[in-house]
Amino acid sequence: MNSRITDIQSRILALQGKVGAPASTSAPASSSASSSQFSDYLQDAMSATGTGTVSAAGRNFTLNSKGIPTELADYGNGKIPRSALEQVGNTHHRLWAPAAESLTQMMADAKKDGVNIGITDSYRPYDEQVDLAKRKGLYSQGGLAAKPGTSEHGWGMAADLDLNSKAQSWMHQNAAKYGFVNNVSRESWHWAYKPNGV
Repeated sequence: MNSRITDIQSRILALQGKVGAPASTSAPASSSASSSQFSDYLQDAMSATGTGTVSAAGRNFTLNSKGIPTELADYGNGKIPRSALEQVGNTHHRLWAPAAESLTQMMADAKKDGVNIGITDSYRPYDEQVDLAKRKGLYSQGGLAAKPGTSEHGWGMAADLDLNSKAQSWMHQNAAKYGFVNNVSRESWHWAYKPNGV
């Protein structure tokens, strides 16, 4: 959290320089003007870092500069406690609550259309990420694993789905409505939760 505050402060100082604001040696003309300026600088800085509040699954949440919900970023990738995750439908898989709720709804809606969507993997703790990288190699080197500590599974925001051709087609037509995207080109089974396109 301290690095985020430092980043915002440095961006505010940079913005002050861009608009020709006086250096810190001169006092502001009035406290209401400086308060308004600070608010404007803070908003600009937050926009510049990609932070902000988005809505999904009937909830509002704040994203950090990397597009990760701050409530998850505070734990760390692969270190999210079970209490911060939610079960997906009647499976044994767990994801971050908005992702789990959206995936549960998507699976139910697909079933109404005669399409079965299964899950083979979901939240992945850090030690499992390390094991997977050892067994399957890093994606950057032709393997099938993200660098441990960077996986979307480690944020509880991705699931590997069991999809036949009919289900794969259904997903490509409908998944975006539920906030899911297939964003790993070599993995047709990997679907990440990206609410509002973040």
